[in-house]
Amino acid sequence: MAIPQANPKANYEAHRQEIDAAIRRVLESGWYILGGEVAAFEREFAAYCGVEHAVGVGSGTEALHLALKALSIGPGDEVITVSHTAVATVSAIEWTGARPVFVDICAESYTMDPSAVEQAITKRTRAILVVHLYGQSADLQPILEIGDRYHVPVIEDCAQAHGATYHGRRVGGWGIIGCFSFYPTKNLGAIGDGGMVVTRDAALAERVRLLREYGWRERYISSISGWNSRLDELQAAILRVKLAYLDKENARRRHLAGLYHTLLAETPLTLPREMPYGQPVYHLYVVRSPQRDALRAYLAARGVQTGIHYPVPVHLQPAYATLGYTAGSLPVTEQIAREILSLPLFPELEESALRNVAGAIKSFHREMLPE
Repeated sequence: MAIPQANPKANYEAHRQEIDAAIRRVLESGWYILGGEVAAFEREFAAYCGVEHAVGVGSGTEALHLALKALSIGPGDEVITVSHTAVATVSAIEWTGARPVFVDICAESYTMDPSAVEQAITKRTRAILVVHLYGQSADLQPILEIGDRYHVPVIEDCAQAHGATYHGRRVGGWGIIGCFSFYPTKNLGAIGDGGMVVTRDAALAERVRLLREYGWRERYISSISGWNSRLDELQAAILRVKLAYLDKENARRRHLAGLYHTLLAETPLTLPREMPYGQPVYHLYVVRSPQRDALRAYLAARGVQTGIHYPVPVHLQPAYATLGYTAGSLPVTEQIAREILSLPLFPELEESALRNVAGAIKSFHREMLPE
């Protein structure tokens, strides 16, 4: 039987009774857009993140876009970010008309290299968009200090880091705004799309609320230009159920990651490293191998599904050629992209299946890479 790299259906099945009841509650209420379920989930998720305000939106990409627009970022502006990320991060910047400026990542954490940020700042820099990748926080403090020094706000892309901590505090509330995705495979996943913007700033939260629904304070009267980006009642109700289990499921992810660490310790793979500044939640378990493609094919032939997050850095993708980056521009990013492989990891993964994955990896190294 195939071992999937991710399995959102298994998470539904784990909470089927409660999720089905939540869906029925919404259907029977007759209120399907921006009602009590969204309002309740916003309060609950804000409390979980340790902030005062949360605004539900249509997706994680739209959360980033609306956060940038709430900060009045637009044409002629620059936003510093990383190329080793989902293209959604960069799409959100482009939607505002601003220019993404890429910096390299740390080889140990796969997140933004703080030492590269300051030299990327120009007179046009209007934000630093930090990505917490694979469930691990970026090293925020030096980046926040640079932002303070140059009066540039820091936005957190937390799409893969629900519940991850930095110096004991959950991510999302360190920068001026934090943005989350609830795509089905996330640590906190909807059954469909969804996103959230969190902040301690009441004025910013109000601006995001206006932007997500045509700029309406009064229905049908737009006080500012806006969009249609609303988290719907069904998804909010489902996410309320799942939020209650998030810490337990993150602990399970950490347990499974620890088992991988143990079983793969003697292999030539480069395994994930936990940074001393925070606790990751292992959205993905990402290893590195110079023989990545051969290993992936070997595992696929034995029913083990893997992923590559992400195979081509954004700065080298055809759509972004006009930004002027070339091969060699971000050497750490480019090397890592050639070597990374995401192994199966989700809370419902059986330990026996994980041991099978590890066994297949060991067999690959014995058979394909003999001494």
